[in-house]
Amino acid sequence: MKLLARFLPLFLIFSLPLWAQHGGHGGHAVGGGFVPKHGPAPVKGTMARPSEPRPAGRDEPGHPEAPHVHHNGQWVGHDGGRDDARFHLDHPWEHGHFTGGIGRGHSWRLVGGGPSRFWFGGFYFSVFPDDIGFCGDWNWTGDDIVIYDDPDHDGWYLAYNVRLGTYVHVMYMGQ
Repeated sequence: MKLLARFLPLFLIFSLPLWAQHGGHGGHAVGGGFVPKHGPAPVKGTMARPSEPRPAGRDEPGHPEAPHVHHNGQWVGHDGGRDDARFHLDHPWEHGHFTGGIGRGHSWRLVGGGPSRFWFGGFYFSVFPDDIGFCGDWNWTGDDIVIYDDPDHDGWYLAYNVRLGTYVHVMYMGQ
């Protein structure tokens, strides 16, 4: 019992930072190392105005003004659907398909570049022009990202930033 009385306060002190990271968001925390189990589900229905840029993704106080993923797996900001003309490509996957590993379990460390051309593991990508404003706080020489298939837009992938919990549409540019 004395041993428990000694170690319980130490356990609580060291576990407090972990508990504080998840705050009172009820599963709606963002970033901090969380990696979604899978990408977003395809959007059902059509978008009312497919040619307009999507609004910033702040859905709760303290969340980023960018498309992001809640710790409960909800992808905020991926609601445009297949009819969003901004994502139409005449030649989807013109540089081939990304073969380096997709989804949870395949984390990649960014090693250089910027939104117009970045790379990791010998693979090159480019951020969708309308999404560039959503990745201004990414560390292009150190953040970990996970690549997911975009279920609604042929030729596009989603690059999810593990540190920030935000994501952008990206095009694979080859090896």
